Amino acid sequence: MALFEYSGRDTKGNLISGSMETSSLETAMADLRGRGIMPSKIVQGKSGSGIAWFDNLNKQFQDMQLPKITDDDLIMFCRQMHALMKSGIPLLRAIEGLGDSTRNERLKRMLGGVSSQLQAGSDLASSMAQQKEFDSLFISMIRMGEATGRLDQAFHQLVMHLEQEKDTKKRVVATVRYPSFVIGAIAVALLIINLKVIPAFSTVFKQFGADLPWPTKLLIGTSNFTLAYGWYLLAIAIAAFYGVRRYISTEKGRWRWDRLKLKLPLVGGIFERITISRFTRPFAMMLDAGVPLIQALGVTGRTVGNAYVGGKISSMTQGIERGDSLLNTAANTQMFTPLVLQMIAVGEETGNVSELLNDISDFYDQEVDYDLKKLAENIEPILLAIMGALVLILALGVFLPMWDLSSAARG
Repeated sequence: MALFEYSGRDTKGNLISGSMETSSLETAMADLRGRGIMPSKIVQGKSGSGIAWFDNLNKQFQDMQLPKITDDDLIMFCRQMHALMKSGIPLLRAIEGLGDSTRNERLKRMLGGVSSQLQAGSDLASSMAQQKEFDSLFISMIRMGEATGRLDQAFHQLVMHLEQEKDTKKRVVATVRYPSFVIGAIAVALLIINLKVIPAFSTVFKQFGADLPWPTKLLIGTSNFTLAYGWYLLAIAIAAFYGVRRYISTEKGRWRWDRLKLKLPLVGGIFERITISRFTRPFAMMLDAGVPLIQALGVTGRTVGNAYVGGKISSMTQGIERGDSLLNTAANTQMFTPLVLQMIAVGEETGNVSELLNDISDFYDQEVDYDLKKLAENIEPILLAIMGALVLILALGVFLPMWDLSSAARG
């Protein structure tokens, strides 16, 4: 049994709220309807029963084992909803049909929850807001689509947005895949050399008592240090990793890390352009859907994926509330180039702000493509130089003493 807290109205329109203990959300809704109460909100609360607590814990463990909802799953869902809404299929029937046909168990369960909320009288946006898989941008687009009667267009715009996000992720992953593989291979090779190869050669060199050159001393010293303090270094590294992750999860830490990312050498500019593109395209999409300017800025600021840039966007909202133009507030953030500011100015003069914002996003996407290609070209010689230096030190450290020993034996 689980405890559910509800609120709704009875047959006379009076507001009713309370709690009830039952087996499932569907049972709770059926019970409330039997009492003549139309629920507007039902959430699972905390129960004092030990059995209910154990059932809730078991449910959370089962949820962790369910497959994640991928970008492809969301894109397919939005594409199917666009087709169904355009064909005039009733909303509840469309949600239930997609829930029955999907292969992703987490998505199936999520759509079941949305269907239950719809049956309880909620609108689609409020029903989706109960599910953590949908962000505020997604919910705002659905809410505006319901308000304007253009729900099919809202899902179509979400498809384009999600596909653009997926494409950006693929480009970044493709760029860092090769450097990550090379760095990982170098790290594994160094670990094996320090733990297995160098100690074996060190034993041989000690038996001859020869005067070792500096590359060999460097290798032996590094190997001895790794053998003596390797576990301590590993423990410190793990503790530092989790400590940094915990700090970044805080509001202050996230803000500082997101600001630092924009200033990193080689990749800081790429992060900045990706972030601006993630702001301008959804912002234009929401303006096209009829979302008010201030609300659109607030939503995109929360979903841009960078707390520092999100704060800058929030300052734009405050400027517009004071009566400033979009151009002035954008210029005050110091995030946009003069070219972009000029395009915003033209958009305000012609009344085509959303169209110009899409052009800005396309411009930044092209810049990101160029930067990623340039980054790959710059990283490759750096990695080759590092590998060459390591191979040179290893070769000198191993073979120089052997040459000296062979020369001494012949002499």
